[in-house]
Parts: sequence; structure tokens; C-alpha cells
Amino acid sequence: MKVLVVGGGGREHALAWKISKSPECDELFLAPGNPLSGLLGTRVDIPVNDIVALKYFVKKEGIDLTVVGPEVPLVAGIVDSFESEGLKVFGPSKAASQLEGSKTFSKNIMKKYHIPTADYEVANSYDDAMDVLADARIPIVIKADGLAEGKGAFVCKTEEEANEAIHAIFKERRFGESGANCVFEEFMEGEEASLFVLTDGNTIVPLVAAQDHKPAFDDDRGPNTGGMGSYAPAPIMTPKVLEKVLKEIVVPTIHGMNAEGSPYKGLLYTGLMIKNGNPRVVEYNCRFGDPETQPLMMLLKSDILPIMNQIASGNIDEDYPGLEWHEGSAIGVVLASGGYPGSYTKDYPITGITELSDDIEAFAAGVSGLPNELKTSGGRVLCLTALGEDLAAAREKLYGEIDTVKFKDSFYRTDIGAKGLV
Repeated sequence: MKVLVVGGGGREHALAWKISKSPECDELFLAPGNPLSGLLGTRVDIPVNDIVALKYFVKKEGIDLTVVGPEVPLVAGIVDSFESEGLKVFGPSKAASQLEGSKTFSKNIMKKYHIPTADYEVANSYDDAMDVLADARIPIVIKADGLAEGKGAFVCKTEEEANEAIHAIFKERRFGESGANCVFEEFMEGEEASLFVLTDGNTIVPLVAAQDHKPAFDDDRGPNTGGMGSYAPAPIMTPKVLEKVLKEIVVPTIHGMNAEGSPYKGLLYTGLMIKNGNPRVVEYNCRFGDPETQPLMMLLKSDILPIMNQIASGNIDEDYPGLEWHEGSAIGVVLASGGYPGSYTKDYPITGITELSDDIEAFAAGVSGLPNELKTSGGRVLCLTALGEDLAAAREKLYGEIDTVKFKDSFYRTDIGAKGLV
């Protein structure tokens, strides 16, 4: 098969790394990829949101399967556009992608199909938001309605913080049209987990659960980011909790989307808050998560390409045996640019990647330049990822070598996975 992976971040690097190992993958292309993921195949200089150019390339090159990494082209309708011309593509339709594209849409789906989540109210303007806040119970979570690269959620522990969030969304227009509306959510206590499932709209194949770490600094302090690190499997997702998540959340979501006339196929990511063994939905994403994908792909023993191809073809085979996983745990820790998730300086040289042990992968995100002359180009620069016989061993291996990789003003969290050791 000829395979195209759309995207250039750490998630797409990890997917490309896994797909490149498949015996069914003859040629791998990346659009646009990055300097390190490009070592796995051929980079194509097409932006992720240029659906017309991507489609032209797929036709011209005879690509057998396109795997879409980021949410932006999915929400924009890349799957509909490709499928209308008989091209195989892995991902949900434009209508189904609204589960991530609009917080209001996803909350309404959860309400309609009795899926456990936080109570919520929607505000359509600054004045409307201030009226909602006047009657709200603090702490509260305020989210921009649309796509915001993981930075559109504000956990407000004081009324002052809530005022600042509303001002950022409606007055500063920090998120542009994604902040045309906002959602106020009840603050949920508990421990977070991420569950990914592969689905053709009927059959559901779960991956092992992961746990992301959103705040920028240790002990979950600081502003929310796109994710500072992740590990899998997450002990909070016991077999009993997983059964509840599938029965009370995932199955009703998939069935609900079918009932709405927008069948969901591809990868559904459910962000969860779990308290006393009871899960509730924090958010849905319509694609693989970042940085959860990096440890998950290292932990996954099975070839992922066949099931992706089956889903893109329409149905998971009735005799599909499920996914196999390596023993132990995997962990990924993000090396970020100083100042992230706020402003930061780019173009600092990166050194030390080639000095890492062979069993530690450096999945690149905010990186530019040549493979042997890398420079920083984003907030989340690299996700160093390791596999170990258990979580403690994986953490020891990774943190033992993380300082080998250097660039000016870099920082990382030192407590990724610590919750899993308690």
C-alpha cells in the first residue's frame, strides 16, 4: 500500500513511525511531516488545510489510504471531499467531527443521549456570559466553543479568573471565530483519563487508556496546554471502569451519532473525569490525541494499518481479532519552549537527539531545519517516549536521559506518570 499521513506534529510522527513498520506499507508519504518524521518516508510540501491540493496529490500518486492526523482538516470536511471521489481516507466526516468542532454540539449530544457529563450553559456574547457567571458556582470551567489547539479551556477557581476567561474569549477574541460562543461547565473533581476507540460506526475496538497532563507545570499548576506528557496504560481505568465507559459513554455516543444521521467512523477520543469509579465526559476529540498517541504507538504490538484500512473501506472485519499490546508501560514527556503556552522564541538549535538510547524515541512537533541541524519552531518541541517493563521502569529510563536533549530555555514536567505509581 501507498499511505499518506496528513499532519506535521508529534502525533503524526508517532502514527507514521508505527505505520512505517507495517508489512503492508510499501511507500509512506507525509504532508507536510517534519524533519524527523520525514526520515520515515517522503515529505510533501502541502499544508494540512489545503484539501484540494492534498486530493490532487493522492490521485496523482495513486495513494491507497490517507490517514488524517489533525482536527482542522477533519472539521473542514476532508473525509467528505475525498470519499466523494472514491478515495480511501481514515477519519470521521465533517458532520461527525462536530463532536470536537463544537463544544455546544457535543454537549447537546450528551444531553440528548443521556451520556454522563458536567452540567453546562452556553453563552453567545460577552453580556450573556457575564449573566451566566452571575449565577454560576465557582470553581467553574469556561471553554471556547470551537477548535483552540487544546488551549481554549479555563479552569476558573475564582470569580476574577472567570472574568479574565470571558474577557479573553469575547473581548480579546483570543480564539477568533472559535470563541464566538462559550460553554460554562460544572467543575468536575476526580482523575482524568483518555480512552481512544477505533470504530466503523458499529464495531468498537478500544485501545488501552492513557493519562494526559494538561497544565504546564508540575503538580498540575499553571495554564492549560496542548498536553505536557502522557503514559499508558492508566491504572485509573480498571476493567470495571472501562466496562462502564464503553456501556454508558462510548456505545451511546456512536449509536447517537448514527441516529443523528452522522455515522462516526475513524478514531473517537473520549476525555474522561473519573471519581469513585464513575466516569463522566470532559470532551470528545475526532482524532488521535497528542501526546497520548506517542506512548500508545510504542505500546501497541499489533500492526495498526490493517484496521485503519478496514475502517476507511467501510467495515471492520467480523473476525478481526482485536489489538495486542506489549507488556509493561510507555511514557512520553514533552520538551517545551520557554514561555509556552504563551509567547516563546523560535530557532534555537537542538542537540543530543542522536545520543539517546535506541529504545527512546524522539517524536518531533515544533521542529524545523535539517535532521542534523534541528531548530525549535513551536511551543511543544519534542515528545521523548520510552517503553518499560512497568511504569516505574519506563519513567526511570526516560527521565534518566531526558537532559541529553538540549535547547535554550527548554522546560518539561518532572512528574509525568507519578499519579500512576500511587
